[in-house]
Amino acid sequence: MTDLAVGAVAGTLAPRRQFVLLRRLAAHRSFQIGLVLVVLLGLAAIFAPLLTSVDPSAMKVRFRFRPPSAAFPFGTDNFGRDIFTRVLYGARVSLWIGLVVAVSTGILGAAIGILAAQFHRLDSILMRCMDALMSFPAILLALGVTAALGPRMESVIVALTVAYVPAGARIVRASALVVRELDYIAAARIAGASNARIMIRHMLPNSVSPLLVHVTFVFAYAILAEAALSFLGVGVPPPTASWGNIIAEGRDYATEAWWVMLFPGLGITLSALGLNLVGDGLRDVLDPRLSWRG
Repeated sequence: MTDLAVGAVAGTLAPRRQFVLLRRLAAHRSFQIGLVLVVLLGLAAIFAPLLTSVDPSAMKVRFRFRPPSAAFPFGTDNFGRDIFTRVLYGARVSLWIGLVVAVSTGILGAAIGILAAQFHRLDSILMRCMDALMSFPAILLALGVTAALGPRMESVIVALTVAYVPAGARIVRASALVVRELDYIAAARIAGASNARIMIRHMLPNSVSPLLVHVTFVFAYAILAEAALSFLGVGVPPPTASWGNIIAEGRDYATEAWWVMLFPGLGITLSALGLNLVGDGLRDVLDPRLSWRG
């Protein structure tokens, strides 16, 4: 009877706590601003074909280097391509790469961190591998992986995932090591729960909060890193439009056609700003050590 009562109380408290967290997030100003920026950029990328009917790769040399105007809101580049259209379609590529890298980093980081915390023998092996990867700067590691795999979108995603997984794994491991020593984990073991059940039902849900915050920052870092790799010529290959590609193509004309680099740069800046604000809001609400003030 006591176990049933405890279970009933826990079942009612969990939804109530989730409601409180959602209410705090909804009232957090940084989270609100960041979410609006991210949603607007995401909607612009999704509905790009509705916002413009121009082919992002269509060249009209007679219109080359046209400054921003009513006909060309963001101007044109050295091939006469519409920068407004290319920025919209570039958002699709850059945001998609950032999203996939963030999700894959979160999944792999959670799996590696939980396994390392649960099994002592795996802990040393997995963490030494993570330490080896973290010994390289993320952008240099990504640069080496993309150079080995070839310049294409899949290579960028793999390279950035490899670069950012170690930090996520260490974050989850640190939280899971604390959770593993709690009384209810010992009770689950005594009750005969398997290692898989303990990891999935108990350790993972109680260790994932800091990872969620980290993933939002990885999303922003991946967008910046993709732009850096494309700028160096090992990212998404042209003529595919990405924010990094557009900036790279406009670097030789920075003085005479400043708008070519300005608008994709603004897209990168706004997306990174929005994601960082979302991450700050999640950290303030989910971290019990911080006193949230709205």
